[in-house]
Amino acid sequence: MLTRDTLAARLRAFPRRAADRPELKAAAVAVCVTCDDGVPALLVTRRAAGLRAHAGQWALPGGRLDPGEGPVEAALRELAEEVGLHRGPEVVLGLLDDYVTRSGYVMTPVVVWAGATGELAPAEAEVAAAYQVPLADLDVDPQLVPIPESDAPVIRLPLLGGWVHAPTAAVVHQFCRLACRGETTRVAHLEAPVFAWR
Repeated sequence: MLTRDTLAARLRAFPRRAADRPELKAAAVAVCVTCDDGVPALLVTRRAAGLRAHAGQWALPGGRLDPGEGPVEAALRELAEEVGLHRGPEVVLGLLDDYVTRSGYVMTPVVVWAGATGELAPAEAEVAAAYQVPLADLDVDPQLVPIPESDAPVIRLPLLGGWVHAPTAAVVHQFCRLACRGETTRVAHLEAPVFAWR
């Protein structure tokens, strides 16, 4: 069973890779571990159907950095805004590799140990639903699907009868390999499906 101390130690030893792409927009996502009833889970959302971009897709709470914000501040703000989970910087355990999206962002995953959450309050305008998915359900071998538009395969993970695609699937896969197995797995080269390139 994953503990906060184990995850913190693995993140301290993780040789993170940042993407030096100042011409792109900066964004952050919260890789948020919850622990209700002693079972570590990852907080995953389903984006609202009415959103202009990536409507209905699986996501991690996150978004573009506001002026003057760093990734940690942005991830914690988005966690509060999207699902009503308010946490301070003391819950941040570290960062995963940056992921450059086809839609023009450098996304920094911020790993947060939120612990017990109580009832979440998803923001209806942005989030259709929030799920706490046990890490054991996400720590699976991904499917790597070739596409004609790229030399790299699309990564996807099974979730609740459907598929999570990159960038979310890439971040979740890297996190689960590190958190659950202590392995360093690189995912920046893995693709998102063409429908997510906009």
